Amino acid sequence: MRVAVVVVAVLIVLIGGVFAGQGLGYIPGSVMTNDIRWFWIGSAMVVVGLALGGAVFLGRPRRV
Repeated sequence: MRVAVVVVAVLIVLIGGVFAGQGLGYIPGSVMTNDIRWFWIGSAMVVVGLALGGAVFLGRPRRV
């Protein structure tokens, strides 16, 4: 279960990074290019992904 949460967290961070890059105009070729709203959406996704991943690593390990 922890591996699945980490995979989802990494995907959220990567997609958020792409959204932020497109919002700032670093990744052209999309409707989102140079639209600052996508930068903020992407930044929020990166923060959520990092928090989710951090919660998995900082949480108590389960006893089997």
